[in-house]
Amino acid sequence: MTGANSGLGEATATALAAAGARVVLAVRDPGKGKAAAAAMPGETEVREIDLASLDSVRSFADGWDGEIHLLINNAGVMVPPLGRTAEGFESQFGVNHLGHFALTNLLLERVTGRVVTLSSAMHQMGRIDFADLQWERRRYSAWRAYGASKLANLLFTAELQRRLSAAGSRVLSNAAHPGYASTNLQSHAGSRALDFLMTRIGNPLLAQDAASGALPTLYAAVAGIPGNSFAGPAYELRGAPKLASRTAAARNAETARRLWSVSEDLTGVKFPL
Repeated sequence: MTGANSGLGEATATALAAAGARVVLAVRDPGKGKAAAAAMPGETEVREIDLASLDSVRSFADGWDGEIHLLINNAGVMVPPLGRTAEGFESQFGVNHLGHFALTNLLLERVTGRVVTLSSAMHQMGRIDFADLQWERRRYSAWRAYGASKLANLLFTAELQRRLSAAGSRVLSNAAHPGYASTNLQSHAGSRALDFLMTRIGNPLLAQDAASGALPTLYAAVAGIPGNSFAGPAYELRGAPKLASRTAAARNAETARRLWSVSEDLTGVKFPL
């Protein structure tokens, strides 16, 4: 599970470990990962991965042995200033989508159960601009870039399930969004004013805690639902998990196939089945 040392990832990993799963925390900072793992029940392991570096993703996958029942693509960045990954990708598209795209395909032959990818209700404001995926021509908007990366997560989920089904695989690809959950992401919302608004006003009044925000992920991971399901809180921002709606853009099969092809070209990683 990526990004399992804090926030939603830590809450999800803790719940899985408490239920008897052996949980591998795939994290950028092993020290923080070990500190989080020390507070979790059950069997845990910490391994290093930096989703902003495809070399790191490949190294992680090359070092893996054994089956993976559940792969959770949880890590992400939210509305930072314009930045670039090691390969020069816009950071939100690179980390939130391309890093997980590469990781999933590199590990997929070892997955026996499900792949769950974290999206967001903010996918509603996303648009995939194939002419400028890396924001090299347009004026950068951190929120629009975030929305595009979360839309990409849903398109990836759908196309992965289509390919799994076509290959005769029983592995399921699902997605989830936490609604409005109080995590450390809100303290990096792009400006001091917005950070203050979200952490001091939005979180206390609107947000559910991280454990509640993790419930849609757990639902997508274990509930008796079909592949390409999208789970979220019952009341959009908060509430018990249920199947959620997605935009027409997130259901566009042609866009999903095109994004997959472009992602293979950008990462050099192909669907292995």
